[in-house]
Amino acid sequence: MSWEPSRFDFSIPIRVNLSSDTQTKPSHGMKQAMMEAEVGDEQMGSDPTIWALCDRVAALLGKEAAVFLPSGTMANQVAIATHCRPGDEILAHEDSHIITSEGGAPAAIAGVLIKGLAGERGMFSAGTLEEAIRPRSRYSPPQKLVEVEQSANRGGGACWSVEQLRSVTDTAHEHGLATHMDGARLLNAAVALKRPATEFTSGCDSVWLDFSKGLAAPMGAVLAGSKAFIGEAWRWKQRVGGAMRQGGIVAAACLYALDHNIDRLADDHANARTLARGLAQIPGISVEEPETNLVFFDTEGTGMTAPALAAKLRAHGVLVSTSGTYRARACLHLDIAAAQVDEALSLVRQALNA
Repeated sequence: MSWEPSRFDFSIPIRVNLSSDTQTKPSHGMKQAMMEAEVGDEQMGSDPTIWALCDRVAALLGKEAAVFLPSGTMANQVAIATHCRPGDEILAHEDSHIITSEGGAPAAIAGVLIKGLAGERGMFSAGTLEEAIRPRSRYSPPQKLVEVEQSANRGGGACWSVEQLRSVTDTAHEHGLATHMDGARLLNAAVALKRPATEFTSGCDSVWLDFSKGLAAPMGAVLAGSKAFIGEAWRWKQRVGGAMRQGGIVAAACLYALDHNIDRLADDHANARTLARGLAQIPGISVEEPETNLVFFDTEGTGMTAPALAAKLRAHGVLVSTSGTYRARACLHLDIAAAQVDEALSLVRQALNA
């Protein structure tokens, strides 16, 4: 049975795109930086813009080295394959991106299993992790890696506190397990909690940062860790795609994002709170209080499923995503202004009353 990607219907103009923070378009300043980027051949190590980005992200995350990759999903898979061997087991939250949204890649690429751990808002406790760690036995898969997601997407954009993360990573290391952070929205958490990124990543053996979400670059992720880890990660990068040649054109956009788009993440968080308050005032909709730029809401009280409401909103020019029968998500980002939040709320009311 084949699967084909859906084609977007361009006949209906988009007025407010809340489907994801991946929907941002490069700003004029970012495009200018890309046009002026000094480039070389990444395969030969001669692209200075890629080196500048990797060195800067490694320092930002408190790691020795880093490697530039096309996407966060690839960063997760390269990290997993570097940490683990076929037959190994990963411990991660049951709603983690590597379980729900990466096409079974850990099994297909690295040949590993994932044990899903329960916990509220996409996070699990050190106690839950401790209970999931088995005595070593020839009858059980070797447990090699603990993975955390900051912020937790399906947990409502919730943020692990520094203390929560340290308790989990300390427990993992006490049992000889490596630790990896899916840092897709790490800087959202750092801005929301007003803590340096290094405080969240200090206990993680590897971590990556996504540039195509709140940082508003067109693509790219940087995976960071020890020099030895990144050296091995390069082999997996070669296996799953190889070098990006004159990738400095894209790396320049990421550097621009680091210079201009971190502090302004607070604006997305403020817009998320405004949207959440407005949605909560609409009869039948219940809202999860946002911590960052993600607003999850339940439509059951309206008598309409989340996909049905999303389809109605699409007809009104508003895009939201869904993750269940009644659970929908609105994502705030650089291309959504405060006035568009008010417009979206008005259009939600129209869609429900239509």
